[in-house]
Amino acid sequence: MESDPKKPAAKSLRITIYHAAQCDPKKCTGLRLKRRGLARIVTKTRFLPKRAIVLNPFSEIAFSPSDRQRVEDFGLVALDCSWEHAQKVLSRHVRGTSRCLPILIAGNPVNFGKATKLTTAEAIAAALYIAGFKQEAVELLSIFTWGHTFFELNGRLLDSYAQAKDSGEIVRMQNSLCSGKECG
Repeated sequence: MESDPKKPAAKSLRITIYHAAQCDPKKCTGLRLKRRGLARIVTKTRFLPKRAIVLNPFSEIAFSPSDRQRVEDFGLVALDCSWEHAQKVLSRHVRGTSRCLPILIAGNPVNFGKATKLTTAEAIAAALYIAGFKQEAVELLSIFTWGHTFFELNGRLLDSYAQAKDSGEIVRMQNSLCSGKECG
């Protein structure tokens, strides 16, 4: 059975976004993904998939290609909320396996060029790319006029991260990237 070329491939992956309604709905990348049918929005943590990978900026384990099977089987969760709110949400028990993204540069107009200040859509696309879902990542960000900028800024980093075998190797890559200069 062939897939419909008009249907985005990212739709076959289970992407869930915890949305705290703290941003302008017109600019919210998470809501835009929902409107395009690329993600499911939840407003309570109890509705998060139990065994999915949760992109958690406070996790001590880096997201890596070794997380691919879990993303494929159980999905990917992103948090669409302020950092302050994220700490409150994540201090409670959140279902899933927490992973933090490695250092990447924002391509969005609000935080352009800033390390680790990614939109929800950029974070999801980065995780997909690193996990080996490159086409899905590109398709996901293609709905934003600035989406290509994220890949232009981070292409080499994303390709390197996608070649890592595990979280430890991602951390070593980040350490060598940041040695001698300030990161994030």
